[in-house]
Amino acid sequence: MKPRLIAVLDDEPDIVDLVRLQLEAAGFKVQGFTSPPAFFRFLERTVPDLVILDLMLPETDGLEITKWLRRQDRLAAVPVLILTARAEESDRVLGLELGADDYVTKPFSSKELTARVKAHLRRRETPEPGRAIEIGRLLVIDSVRHAASVQGKPIDLTATEFKILVLLAGKSGRVFSRDQILDVIWGHDKIVLDRTVDVHIKNLRDKLGPAAALIKNIRGVGYKLEE
Repeated sequence: MKPRLIAVLDDEPDIVDLVRLQLEAAGFKVQGFTSPPAFFRFLERTVPDLVILDLMLPETDGLEITKWLRRQDRLAAVPVLILTARAEESDRVLGLELGADDYVTKPFSSKELTARVKAHLRRRETPEPGRAIEIGRLLVIDSVRHAASVQGKPIDLTATEFKILVLLAGKSGRVFSRDQILDVIWGHDKIVLDRTVDVHIKNLRDKLGPAAALIKNIRGVGYKLEE
């Protein structure tokens, strides 16, 4: 099996080398960059399986790069893992709001980083089985093709957003608590951050447009999806 390709962007060469050594030892192919221009040139010809991205970069910050990635059709579904020394909750929430899938702070455990990379790739590679789900003649979710559309128009979702949508749609009308969503989607790899689910649900609703109302917030309990 062809090794998965991980792109790493960090302006500290030592960090890039550390991440490369750890991930290559785990069987991944790694392409490292210390400047955004070289990273962007790489993306013009290649779609990596996952991106590890520093926030504090000299020419542009990682949040802007995350926003850019989510606007590109070719790259919108690529998991983005933010790696940064900025540990404030507001930074983590903002990164998630802009489309990042995960957030690891420096100094970090190389083993934990590798485990998170593996977890995100597992979620991307093994979609839920089953045929397409249609909700209210408005929203169609095809878990086999890993695709969703609203009123016939495709929508670009991150791997995490798609997983949440499949979870809610698979049992339409059932209310899932935030802890249940965290356990099902992230399992033991979940981010310990109370607002994680809320941020991903907000992003999901924004992308669903006219179908956003299908996802309902049950105050004090959690979320459900139904007509």
